[in-house]
Amino acid sequence: MSRKKGQTYSAEQKTTIVLELLKEEETIAQIATKYKITAQSISKWKKQFLENASLAFEPAKAVQEFKNEIKTKDEEIEELQKQLGKSVVEKEWLAKKLESSVSYKERKTLIENGLELTKTIQCKLLGISRATHYYKPVSMSKVNLKIMHTIDEIATDNSEYGYRFIHQQLLEDGYSIGKDRVLKYMQFMGIQAIYPTKKKLTSIKNQEHKIYEYLLKEYWTKNGRTKQIYVPAPNEVWSGDITYIRTNGGFMYLAAVIDWHTKAILSYKISNSMDATLATDVLKEALAKYPKPKIFNSDQGSKYTSYEHTQTLKQHDIQISMNGRGRSIDNIVIERFFRTLKHGNIYISDYQSIKELKEGVKNYIHKYNFKRFHSAIAYQKPMNLYLEFIKNVG
Repeated sequence: MSRKKGQTYSAEQKTTIVLELLKEEETIAQIATKYKITAQSISKWKKQFLENASLAFEPAKAVQEFKNEIKTKDEEIEELQKQLGKSVVEKEWLAKKLESSVSYKERKTLIENGLELTKTIQCKLLGISRATHYYKPVSMSKVNLKIMHTIDEIATDNSEYGYRFIHQQLLEDGYSIGKDRVLKYMQFMGIQAIYPTKKKLTSIKNQEHKIYEYLLKEYWTKNGRTKQIYVPAPNEVWSGDITYIRTNGGFMYLAAVIDWHTKAILSYKISNSMDATLATDVLKEALAKYPKPKIFNSDQGSKYTSYEHTQTLKQHDIQISMNGRGRSIDNIVIERFFRTLKHGNIYISDYQSIKELKEGVKNYIHKYNFKRFHSAIAYQKPMNLYLEFIKNVG
């Protein structure tokens, strides 16, 4: 399905694209490039699709009534707009321009600078999406992917590095790139340095969502001059986080839940889009399989402050804890797991497809949980230790 820039998509076409995204056989960047649309548009359609999925199970009559109601409201709004009218300057401008305008593409060329009418109003009058007018499609080039992969490796090897240090390392490695671009990539991938003190937050935060207190302060202990967190028992604290996973065709996201004491990975999911449901799906899976924890800790990103995620925790009477602003070190246990995964699997594997990636990560996490000795738990195996605890408690 190849579309020209500026053309619209039917409901059927949007559904086809969303279903392709939900198969998770390609990255969102690959799908966006294939259909010549923005990744933001695809994410928006996916959100709308999932929010209205329940209508598929409603009686046909109810659905038709719903559609008729929407149509009636649209007609009422249109009639009100006609009655209100437009200003003289809008009418004259529009009449003059539309005389020679036919196609959507041609109408886009009519947007002018320096008029009394703002570009937003001009776009509205011409029936053009403002985002479409400003958007210049740029595919995810191999150069951009290589830079992002290199940033990911540098950040994984040097967890304390902020964007300035990573920028310097990139320059030393022969890349020609500015600091602002490095910061933009890091924000896009959800990467931030692990600092012992507060630094600028790079994860995406929703200002309307409530930020909860960090509840793990009581678990911090001093070992000589070193501070570390010690959680004394399984199911005392769980942690959740999302990390960027590189692939040949773009990038995927891995969300995981870990038990802080045993270091066992209780659930995980790989997705081609980092939306609000990703973190919540992984949490719900862990709660369905294992007894609930006392505390769940995460960062302040919008995926974890969302209503759906926090309500899931509240419904299970789980205390909500969130890192201090810009303090990834507050969630260090899962950050270390992600580093182990990337060095032990992602960076040394040449996955050719999303299917291969998912299978490879699945095998690695199984090995990590059941076969790998962990020094932090006296060289026991994470999931074996966790399941033994569940057995004894049960």
